[in-house]
Amino acid sequence: MQHEKLIILGSGPAGLTAAIYAARAELKPLLIEGAEPGGQLMTTTEVENFPGFEHGIQGPELMDVMRKQSMRFGTRFEIGYVTEVDLASRPMKLKTSEKEFTCDALIISTGATAKWLNIPSETKLRGKGVSACATCDGFFFKGKDIAVVGGGDSAMEEANFLTRFANSVTVIVRGDALRASKVMQERAKKNPKISFLFNTGIEEVLGETAVTGLKIKNLKDDTTKELSLQGLFLAIGHSPNTKLFAGKLDLDEVGYIKVKPFGTDTNIEGVFAAGDVADHKYRQAISAAGTGCMAALDAERFLANRE
Repeated sequence: MQHEKLIILGSGPAGLTAAIYAARAELKPLLIEGAEPGGQLMTTTEVENFPGFEHGIQGPELMDVMRKQSMRFGTRFEIGYVTEVDLASRPMKLKTSEKEFTCDALIISTGATAKWLNIPSETKLRGKGVSACATCDGFFFKGKDIAVVGGGDSAMEEANFLTRFANSVTVIVRGDALRASKVMQERAKKNPKISFLFNTGIEEVLGETAVTGLKIKNLKDDTTKELSLQGLFLAIGHSPNTKLFAGKLDLDEVGYIKVKPFGTDTNIEGVFAAGDVADHKYRQAISAAGTGCMAALDAERFLANRE
């Protein structure tokens, strides 16, 4: 069984930033990359809102730069993902499919996964007009006609935000009414750029190299038609990658890890959470990186106090 002072789970902006800070503090962190090395930015094309890159940077390139920066200070990487954890024992125990580890401190930055429609055409055009982050990609749709899928508060918020750039926004809702709060509904309904399609499902995203439209279905009479547009935004929620920690850490009703105010401490001493795994509000690369820094500093203090 391999013992480590600090293990970091997840290799997105939060995990890699935590690794940079922890390695510079000579904690010799081991980072276990997870099922999706690099996180959500690996499926993002142009990233224009991450500080330090005047002309933008491709998502996979940004992750590669951060990875190399963490390696420069001594971060070690383990390919794979954790399948079992024992957070009650001291030291804590973790298992992957091939190895077993113990550690004195643990930073969880396993992220969250956007909910998708799970149709082949959506997957093919992801990052080419199909997105799950309006604040990340809305800028690229200036003057275009786009659609937002969803009927909750997130969908209304994204639709309103996207009208800053888009020519028109069509909100597609499977049900016959919105689930959003009354305030959010009224705000969207008063926006002249927003229209609604209720009782509607998406059969196919049209386009070869970029989105050109949607094939939609009326769920009441099963009729189909094509809708011409250049972008599709999914706003049907995110799922935090926390199944491994259910019953072992305090999670909120959706499954996000609860952290103590003004920090990254969880309810278990020596366990810290950073990034989208604990953030259902902002979900940005830069905010994830910020909490990764915080988690590393919190872990450093925790380990110093133990010693």
